[in-house]
Amino acid sequence: MSIEQDNKAIVGRWFTDFWGETCDLGIVDEIAAPDMLLHYSLHEPRRGREDIKAFMADFRKAFPDLNFWGAADLIAEGDYVVGRWEGGGTHTGPAFGDFLVGGLPAATGRKMHFTGTSVLRLKDGKIVEEIGLDDGVKALTQLGLMTTV
Repeated sequence: MSIEQDNKAIVGRWFTDFWGETCDLGIVDEIAAPDMLLHYSLHEPRRGREDIKAFMADFRKAFPDLNFWGAADLIAEGDYVVGRWEGGGTHTGPAFGDFLVGGLPAATGRKMHFTGTSVLRLKDGKIVEEIGLDDGVKALTQLGLMTTV
């Protein structure tokens, strides 16, 4: 297999096991670099395995049905893999204050569904960074944290 094929397989597992319907936080220790950077426009950047696991644990407590899935084939070049996705969830859990524009009180019942594109960089078979551009305006509007004109 080429490095691109290897990297796409790793990122495929990440998208399924970390971002997918049934999150397995053990995947973070397995394929994320110890100082991995996770950065999306809706949230503060997260760095390191423990910070990333804590972020996802809180996100999934607030949105128990949280799920993201691929919307197109992964594209790989050298150390980089790009993926398009869609997903969302319903806020039925505890208060969630991780959004950059504010927080939600407990169990609002509000639903979010949005899309995005992620660029992941790998080194020696580990994900060292995941930078995503998402339709945060859509998600925040659906959650009532933002209004559009």
